[in-house]
Amino acid sequence: MIANMTEDQLLVLVIKYIREAKRKSLQELLDELHPYDVAAIYRSLPEKHHHKFLTFLEPDQVADLIEELETEYQVEILQKLGIEESSKVMDLMENDDLADLLNELSVERIQEFLDVMKKEDSIKIRSLMSYPAETAGGLMTNEFIWIHANQTVRQAVDKLKDYASFSENIYYLYVINESKKLVGVVSYRDLLIADIHEVIEDIMFTRTVAVKVTDDQEQVAHIIERYDFIAVPVVDDEQTLLGIITVDDAMDVVIREANEDIEKLSASGKDIDFTTRAWTASMRRLPWLILLLFIGLISGSIMNYFEATLAQVVALVFFMPMIAGMTGNTGTQSLAVVVRGVSQNSINKKVVTSLIFREFRVSLIIGVTCGSLITLIAYVWMGSPILGFVVGTSLFSTLIIGTLAGTVIPLILHRIGIDPAVASGPLITTLNDIFSLLIYFGIATAFLSHLM
Repeated sequence: MIANMTEDQLLVLVIKYIREAKRKSLQELLDELHPYDVAAIYRSLPEKHHHKFLTFLEPDQVADLIEELETEYQVEILQKLGIEESSKVMDLMENDDLADLLNELSVERIQEFLDVMKKEDSIKIRSLMSYPAETAGGLMTNEFIWIHANQTVRQAVDKLKDYASFSENIYYLYVINESKKLVGVVSYRDLLIADIHEVIEDIMFTRTVAVKVTDDQEQVAHIIERYDFIAVPVVDDEQTLLGIITVDDAMDVVIREANEDIEKLSASGKDIDFTTRAWTASMRRLPWLILLLFIGLISGSIMNYFEATLAQVVALVFFMPMIAGMTGNTGTQSLAVVVRGVSQNSINKKVVTSLIFREFRVSLIIGVTCGSLITLIAYVWMGSPILGFVVGTSLFSTLIIGTLAGTVIPLILHRIGIDPAVASGPLITTLNDIFSLLIYFGIATAFLSHLM
């Protein structure tokens, strides 16, 4: 029955159980749902039902719910539960998720929660919270299973069984020496197919791929993607094993970084979604738009400068939007290619040179194709071969300039240490408008005597 119910039907049923205080019925319903679906119900519940809904849940269910919700809802739940109940929930949460949640609270509230935790757990959480948020240290969990190289497969399997509920990942067992330095890794699959009397040293992989605790989270995500890992170990400069980062956390990074790049490319500002207030969204967009407004005034100055040319050949106006639009579009396309490439590849002189020449060849092909097409269209439409030549040559030139601008500008920004995504689509488009008008009217003025 539940499997065929829509989200709205589930919501109505949950509200019914809450109003009628049918805790057992609600528990049976929620037991059939994935934590993601429970989180969706919580978001949709009227705020007045939130507290009672939480009181109907077991601590482990609340822990699963919190890990699926956004920060504002997580903080709300902690406030509604109070210190004592929240501490029971926190004991069941993954250390990395709990550290991220506490980092969103005030110093006083953090201290209150840490004080009611077990001393051992409190030390682990403080350790995770000490690392910057966008580094491997801020992303890792320190709940993992380690073994020694001189242990047998049987001993490793026994330890795996004992600590399976403690570790966030049981697919890899990390081998350390007496100094807690990472010396190898063995997979759960390797343990299953090995003889129980074999020594771990004989079956482990000694060429381990690990990330430094200070590495950027994007670099971590690329490592996991490149090697198809389920988890990757985190070490310090001395190769001491500090924690692991699982693939689900890496996926969160990929999605978050992609969203940030999209926001920058559109110059819409960060952290704007369907729930953002109109005033907040406006304030985050306005700085970019005001800057582009003043840059855009240059286009008006260019048109004013070539007023005489426009007045004598009015037909030039018909092709202005097309040339400006095409130049902006090709620049934005190149920008997207560069931003994606910079985020996925290491950039060096050879790569940059190859990319610029590749984009130049692309612009030539696009320019010749579109320029020839518009030359023919302008000639047939206006009956003037010279006008067709002016429009076609202008489009050919501006497409080359636009493509190279969309390629070079973000590369320059990357070279000087600025995120290339800030060279947003609107900025490239505005600059290309200026380039296209200068080229268009410059060529038109040079052939003015032939156009009249």
